[in-house]
Amino acid sequence: MKKAYIGIDVGSISTKGVIIDDANNILVGEYIWTEGDPIGAVKRLLSLMEPRFDKENYKIVATGTTGSARRLIGTITGATVVKNEITAHAIGTTAFYPEVRTILEIGGQDSKIILVENGVAVDYAMNTLCAAGTGAFLSSQARRLGIEVEEIGDYAAKSEHPVQIAARCTVFAESDLVHKIQTGHSKEDIIAGVCRAIVENYLNNVGKGKRIVSPVVFQGGVSKNSGVVRAFEDVLGCDVIVDPNGHLMGAIGAAILARSNEKRADFSFEVEHAEFKVREANCGKCPNNCEILCVYKDGKLIDAWGNRCDNGAISVG
Repeated sequence: MKKAYIGIDVGSISTKGVIIDDANNILVGEYIWTEGDPIGAVKRLLSLMEPRFDKENYKIVATGTTGSARRLIGTITGATVVKNEITAHAIGTTAFYPEVRTILEIGGQDSKIILVENGVAVDYAMNTLCAAGTGAFLSSQARRLGIEVEEIGDYAAKSEHPVQIAARCTVFAESDLVHKIQTGHSKEDIIAGVCRAIVENYLNNVGKGKRIVSPVVFQGGVSKNSGVVRAFEDVLGCDVIVDPNGHLMGAIGAAILARSNEKRADFSFEVEHAEFKVREANCGKCPNNCEILCVYKDGKLIDAWGNRCDNGAISVG
């Protein structure tokens, strides 16, 4: 039986999963909304992936998790590798584009830039406060303009005179957009302006002080928007590569990391049928007063973390 590896990337907005083989071929890939419930999202994700996975010929022998909920999901899935999203995105991208020098990533509520030299991530930055350069901002402005977010690229392509939208922050951008609507600018020109504003906000905040060198790979959910891709190319003055599976790259990187790690543990889709509970416990045994996160599977404690000293250590098993 051939070996396979599963990678799961759980973010605040979306949850992604892939199963790859030894040659990095994607056997199954899935993308769903997290909806504020990372455990529930992973269960739904696995329920969609399981029927499409060839259990007759493949066996999943290692699991990797990444994203903001990586520790939690790593616990419930028995992950052999738990890595931050910077590492996962860099590993996934360089596996397919070994010459890449700059990775641009824009998701639903966060964005990041990763600089690569000789296949190794050497610098990075993430957005901290402003959401004007993220997918959430793009979606909210599409609703304001009465169009589907999937239509933004087509509208932007028809623009002849893109308007200038203030890109300093979400509040300024939205206020400026409303003003442009009220002064009679066409929807096409406004949308093209929004795409440009997202790019400028990203470069002025996430990319501030970073030297962006080609080849450039753009990924994350917003990379599917052709209007934003064109705006990046116009501003950067170079081609921007968008991989068809760019929205899954974090999960791909997690799966590759699991494959590369020596540790092995068979993965079971039965996870989707188990009951998980997460509870917090205050230690109170020293001035740290740590909040310990305890994870239970079918009533049994399977992991606990958050203690900053041995006073808060909790036995598992």
